[in-house]
Amino acid sequence: MSARLKEFYQNEVVSAMIKKFGYKNIMEVPKLDKIVVNMGVGEAKENAKLLDVAVKEMETITGQKAVTTKAKKSVANFKIREGMAIGCKTTLRGDKMYEFADRLINLALPRVRDFRGVSANSFDGRGNYALGIKEQLIFPEIEYDKVDKTRGMDIIFVTTAKTDEEARYLLSLFNMPFVK
Repeated sequence: MSARLKEFYQNEVVSAMIKKFGYKNIMEVPKLDKIVVNMGVGEAKENAKLLDVAVKEMETITGQKAVTTKAKKSVANFKIREGMAIGCKTTLRGDKMYEFADRLINLALPRVRDFRGVSANSFDGRGNYALGIKEQLIFPEIEYDKVDKTRGMDIIFVTTAKTDEEARYLLSLFNMPFVK
C-alpha cells in the first residue's frame, strides 16, 4: 500500500506541483516530511493506567511505538507538576507515514459523523497542517467494545513547503478532503 503511495508521489504529485508552481529543479518540489500524532490525556494525573491505555491505542492506530510526554511547567490550576506524564505522541516518517496518511484520508475521516471536510484554515504560515480529531473510534483498528473512554488527538502534517498555498495543494493531491 505504501509503495503505491510513494510511487504516486514520485510521479503524479511531483509533475503536478512543477506544472502549477513552475519549479526549475525537482528538489524544490515540497514533500511530506513527517506526521506527528499527539494525544493529551488530562485524566492521567489521577490515574496512571489511563495513560497506558492511551499509549496502547496510539500504537495500534499508528503501528509504531508511542512516547509518553511530560509536563514542561507546573500549573496549579490544573493540578499538574513539572515532569508529570500527561500524554503520548508518535512521529511517523517514510513508509509508515504514507501508509498512515492513506488510512487517515481514505478510511478514518469519512467515518466521522456529519463529515463535510477538514478546515482549510489550519495551516501555520510555514506549510504545516494541523488536524484535530475528537475520538479515536474513527480508526478501523480500534475495537468499539474495548474502548473505555473516547479520546481525541492532534495530527500534524509537516511538509517542506515554504507557503501555505503550496502545502494546501500538496495535501489536496493526496486527496485531503478540504471544505470547499
